[in-house]
Amino acid sequence: MAGSTRQLKFARLIQKEISDIFQRDKRGILDNAFITVAEVRMSPDLGVAKIYISMMLAKDKEAILEKINNRKGEIRKALGDKIRKQVRVIPELIFYLDEVEENAQRMDSLIKNLNIPPSAAKPSRGEEE
Repeated sequence: MAGSTRQLKFARLIQKEISDIFQRDKRGILDNAFITVAEVRMSPDLGVAKIYISMMLAKDKEAILEKINNRKGEIRKALGDKIRKQVRVIPELIFYLDEVEENAQRMDSLIKNLNIPPSAAKPSRGEEE
């Protein structure tokens, strides 16, 4: 994650507070889905936060992401209530599915299922061919 120190600090703050908002989800935004905020990337002017979320056990990830995007205003307001004294501008929130872990699991299963025949043994130096 590249960026200035200010961007990184702001991203960590947003990540912590959004995670807390999702954990305390009193508005029923998430339908009891377990969501992890994997990463937050801030724009250079700190006006836009790209939030990557992971939903390991969720069945319909796209539907949950759509529900989060439909209620983005409520989430942003809750974020504003929490960080209003620490920042000048509450950033616009853009949510993305973080598929790093799912891709890693898929790669793992592909590697495990590879059928690689053993290589022909080469004779060692002391043995005759």
